Parts: sequence; structure tokens; C-alpha cells
Amino acid sequence: MASVSDWKVPSSVQPKPEDYSYDLDLVLACMVSLRATVPADAFTAETLGTERAGNGVIIRGNGLILTIGYLVTEADTIWLTLNDGRSVPGHVLGYDQETGFGLVQALAKLDMPALAFGQSAAASLGERVVVAGAGGRQHSVAARIVAKQEFAGYWEYVLDEAIFTAPAHPNWGGTALVGPGGDLLGVGSLQLQHSVEKGAAQNINMIVPIDLLKPIFEDLLKFGRRNAPSRPWLGFYATEVDNRLVVVGLADRGPAKRADLRTGDIVLTVAGAEVRDLAGMFRRIWAQGQAGVEVPITIYRDGETMELRVKSSERDRFLKGPSLH
Repeated sequence: MASVSDWKVPSSVQPKPEDYSYDLDLVLACMVSLRATVPADAFTAETLGTERAGNGVIIRGNGLILTIGYLVTEADTIWLTLNDGRSVPGHVLGYDQETGFGLVQALAKLDMPALAFGQSAAASLGERVVVAGAGGRQHSVAARIVAKQEFAGYWEYVLDEAIFTAPAHPNWGGTALVGPGGDLLGVGSLQLQHSVEKGAAQNINMIVPIDLLKPIFEDLLKFGRRNAPSRPWLGFYATEVDNRLVVVGLADRGPAKRADLRTGDIVLTVAGAEVRDLAGMFRRIWAQGQAGVEVPITIYRDGETMELRVKSSERDRFLKGPSLH
């Protein structure tokens, strides 16, 4: 992703203060630019890179920052750049695998405003919102909510109801979805393409709803993770191709690779039940119990149907923990 100094949103889609009932510039001052470095031997280094950049939003006056977790997973160094130009170090407090939220604590006094939580469940289709990035209006997008629906990611990730906005923010990671009341409705995670009329496609942002953070917020502050048993994780990447679930990648040293699941395998059943889509397959895996449970999978490979039994694991065990400098 580009740095704050390398780009700006076209003026036609920048938010204008007169269009909102709240103090737009005060809200945008809650945003920070975030840069993280990750050790080369980290588990996520190959897939997510060793240098990551995006956004975060101040949610408490003591310098607590909410961002999207993939930016800070396994990070050993974090720098935050504030709206007034200051740069301060940060420390990863926690990351939630199920939602994707990450928390970072600034290691300096910020004296900056904080953005209050809103109610993402109450946000409606067509609602006028701002997808806010670090750097003020030129790095933020006046958008609308175009969908609220299930989202499944190939990395064993499902949201029951993600929020989708358009036009898309070009530096989406860790952006803040600001609702009509000037409060926080979610955090930007992805950019996707969405089909519109006459076969055309538009870029949209997928936002993780803030309501998903509220039940686990205190756990993340206290324990660095949710205080509950972990879901079983198999360590494979899959996609839907012609109504088939095809394995397209495997995590190095992960359970699926150890069980001899291979790229190109077609997943037919999980624990005896046919699976037809990503969300259904992942939910079926999670339904088998806690991390560590053995998951029976039927696959189709090279003209043959075969059974594999994958002893699941806990994803966090493969990751480097935060280190405080």
C-alpha cells in the first residue's frame, strides 16, 4: 500500500464538511498512519510481507488504536504517524483471529481526539458514510453502504454480515467507517470487485462491523486475544471454482500440509456432510470442536475419491507474539 505522501483521493469523492452534521475534521483527526515491520522468519512474512502499512483509529484518549489485524500480526516494530505530523512508536496489544481486529497501544502521549463506537447493526443500505484514512479529507472517501451480507475469505475466515461500501478507498487497510452520527461503525479490511449493471464491475471496500468487537474488547485488552477456546484451524486456502471447493494453497508446516492435503484437491465433504461453499465448509470444520480436534475430509484428487483426517491446530501457535521494546 502507498504511504500517506504518495497519493490522495480524487477531489470529487473527498468528504465535504458541509455534508455532515458532525465536525468532520475533528473525526478525521482521530486517524493515524501505521507502519509495521515483521521478522523475515515470521509465519505470515511470506503471505503478508515483512513491511506493512495502513491506517488506524484512536478509540481511547490514552492512545489506544484500533486497526485491521493483518497489518500488525507478528510485528516487532510499529510506528504511528499522527494527524499533526508527529511519529510515535506503538505496541501490539492483541489480535482476534475470528473478526480480524487488532489493537495497538501508542507508547507516547498523543493528546488527540478519540472516536466513539457506533452501532453497526443499525446502519442501513444506502446510508451516507465516510471511509476515513490517515491524512485528513484528501485521504478519505465520501461513500455509501452498498451491501450488508455474509463474507467468506479463503484463509478460513467468515463474517455473518460484513459491510460493503462504495466508492472504494484506495488505501483501505485499517480505515474507519464513520456513520452519520460521527461514530465508528467498522474497520476497513479488503478491496473487492462487485458486479453492477451491464456486466461492469466497481471496486468496493469490505468493512468489519464494530459490533463484533464489543463482546471481546475487554478480553483483547486483558489477554491479547478472546478468552474462549480457539476454533480448529487447518492451514489451507480454498476458493470456489465452478461450484467446487478447490484447495489453492497450504500454510507451510500447517495441519493440512502435514495431513497430505494438496493444491488442486477438491473438497467434497467435511465430517460426512457435503460442503458446497466456503462459508459452509469453514463452519462445518469449526463445528467439530475446539482447536486440536481431528477433522475428517473427503477429497477428489486425480480421478479418485479419498479420505483424509486432519488434526487441527490453533493458528496463534504458529505466530510470533508481540515484543515490547
